[in-house]
Amino acid sequence: MLKQSNITIDVHLANQDPDAVKDELRSGLLSKPRRLPTKYFYDDHGSALFEQICEVPEYYPTRTEHQLLKTVADDVVARTCAEELVELGSGAATKTRVLLDAMARTNRLRFYVPFDFSEGIVRRVAQELVEEYEGLHVHGVVGDFLAHLEHIPQGGRRLVVFLGGTIGNLGPEAAPAFLSSVAQEMDPGDFFLLGVQLITDVERLEAAYNDSAGLSAAFNKNILSVLKVVIGAEFDPDTFDHVARF
Repeated sequence: MLKQSNITIDVHLANQDPDAVKDELRSGLLSKPRRLPTKYFYDDHGSALFEQICEVPEYYPTRTEHQLLKTVADDVVARTCAEELVELGSGAATKTRVLLDAMARTNRLRFYVPFDFSEGIVRRVAQELVEEYEGLHVHGVVGDFLAHLEHIPQGGRRLVVFLGGTIGNLGPEAAPAFLSSVAQEMDPGDFFLLGVQLITDVERLEAAYNDSAGLSAAFNKNILSVLKVVIGAEFDPDTFDHVARF
């Protein structure tokens, strides 16, 4: 745990056990459709790539959700009376600032809890936000939100948010189980805000995940580089092609 003035960082990701990761990969690759655990996208390099993806013209989900949040933020804050914002899969907390701003306008903002797989980005965001919001306390949690939800710190009246359509990264069995786990960690009076991506024009959707700058390709292939190191495998990630198809 790192603790300094109004920043606390809890790290719950121990060194990865290669055998456990191999079992996890084997299970995913034997499933139909095949899948890799999406948490491994978000090492420090993957998180940085995703930040860049959010800026490319083709990637509309972030801009769309940001605009929606600007429309509803004040109403959400008024309805929830939240004084603590907990964000699962927080990343760079770019859109979250819309909610933080709305909470600050009502003088309710006290705590922000960024929960992410990337320790580097949690530390960076914590430092940025305590400088941007006077009196804000940030309690960062570095962990896997499918395994470490019980480490979310207890606090006052909380708004728990899960944005970016990240729920879509979970399978049809994992998603309901995850939501049930979130509910178990919430107290009476807490609220949950979920961002989901609707099915839209297929051409537009596929373009969002196959941008002309090649950032989505680099992001998706980065998971291979991460897993290669974690399990000590011998293969060349560059021999794989990135294909985005709905």
